[in-house]
Amino acid sequence: MSGGLAIAILAAGSARRFGGGKLDADCGGKPLGQWALDAAQEVEGRLAVVVGPEAPAFAEGRELVVNPQAEEGLGTSAAVAARWAIATGADALLIVLADMPLTAGATLQAIAESPLPAAAAWAGGKPGAPACFPASMFADLAVLQGEDGASRLLRGRRDVRLVEVSEEELRDVDRPEDLADVAAILGTR
Repeated sequence: MSGGLAIAILAAGSARRFGGGKLDADCGGKPLGQWALDAAQEVEGRLAVVVGPEAPAFAEGRELVVNPQAEEGLGTSAAVAARWAIATGADALLIVLADMPLTAGATLQAIAESPLPAAAAWAGGKPGAPACFPASMFADLAVLQGEDGASRLLRGRRDVRLVEVSEEELRDVDRPEDLADVAAILGTR
């Protein structure tokens, strides 16, 4: 790929609060991580899934980018995604979290098509995932560490385009009870 959009689904976490195996857990009839993958596939670009040393089954058959330091936190996965985007020659990087099954493909498209950098508007107007970064930010993304994700680079910037997203779409799954809640919502769609 030369130019264009790189899309990285971050799926390398250990899911300790869930008890492990979160992204392959059934959620509304398919693996939890499959919802984010399906939404991301609605956006034109080169797609990869950032995984830890053991990839979740939902990512089988996809381009995988391994994060050998996954246990050190989300920032390391964003860094691996940025290094992958640099290697592919991408112009922009859309970061999607695999444990957010309610985020629509149209939302990801709106973020990717906004002037960059762009991110979902979280409570209080704070930028957060999903988010899209221009190539000029890849070097800063590539050195992220620890639990601080890519949104740390967006805080305090005046040029970030915030995309309004419903609170429901921004729900993530951390615990088994969260999975039941989002599965119920998916069942009503």
